Amino acid sequence: MAADDGNWERSLIEKLATSALAEQRRSRRWGISFKLLGFAYLTFLILLALDWRGDTEALSSTKHTALVDLAGVIQARGDGNADHVTSALQAAFKDKNTQGVILRVNSPGGSPVQAGIIYDEIRRLRAIYPNIPMYAVVEDICASGGYYVAAAADRIYVDKASIDGSIGVIMDGWGFTGTMEKLGVERRVLTAGQNKAFLDPFAPLDETQKKHAQSMLGEIHEQFIDVVRKGRGKRLKESPELFSGLMWTGVKSIELGLADGLGSVDFVAREVIKAESIVDYTQKENIAERFAKRFGAGIASGLSKLSVLDSLVVR
Repeated sequence: MAADDGNWERSLIEKLATSALAEQRRSRRWGISFKLLGFAYLTFLILLALDWRGDTEALSSTKHTALVDLAGVIQARGDGNADHVTSALQAAFKDKNTQGVILRVNSPGGSPVQAGIIYDEIRRLRAIYPNIPMYAVVEDICASGGYYVAAAADRIYVDKASIDGSIGVIMDGWGFTGTMEKLGVERRVLTAGQNKAFLDPFAPLDETQKKHAQSMLGEIHEQFIDVVRKGRGKRLKESPELFSGLMWTGVKSIELGLADGLGSVDFVAREVIKAESIVDYTQKENIAERFAKRFGAGIASGLSKLSVLDSLVVR
């Protein structure tokens, strides 16, 4: 009986010790987790502060050339949207130490609406600040909507190998009618309004809708041509090909009057504006904005997978 009592006591002690060790391990794991979370939060705050500090220190107390980038596709979402570009231009022109503004363009084009908003704001700012010149400097490409915006500048400088022009408008898509017939797939769509399924890729091309689309494209094209003519004036060497959507090298674009000369950002700042110091006013997404966008995109993606009404949309 005494031996059994000893075994019972030993077993109890072992269980208590094991339980204490397990609790200690759990506490240690929670402590490490909280420390890691605290470190991540502190790192995020530091990066956010550095990002904010970089923006505030962009302004210079000396005379300088202001630089604004127009990079990538011009669209409502992304760095090339009208809000970012116009806000940067406003800050550049308002700075009393700005001697001239350079819009550095490296864009294949994009939304005619976003390009038009930027163009109109440039014209407005140039009227308010007539003593501050503005130049567009093209790097790799300044096509379509990118050139639409550049046409608002006093002068356009390019590299000899830059790709410039593409003064035209495009609406593209696909047609799957033959493929669907071969696969035995039937398209079912209900609309209120005979043209609501406008240019439906799963239906044969409707000539009336095609004519209407071509009319819209022609109207936007004429707006584009008018902008270029106003911006470039007598410098243009007009020809049937000029507004056909073709693109040219930097050297050829100078010959056609689409550009004024060869030059980089540094060259224009130093030799044209005569203010070698360059301050970048380009607005970029800060860390918080990037995090919010990715977090929001993740939620939207998750919700879309749960939705059973994705095909019922107003567009």
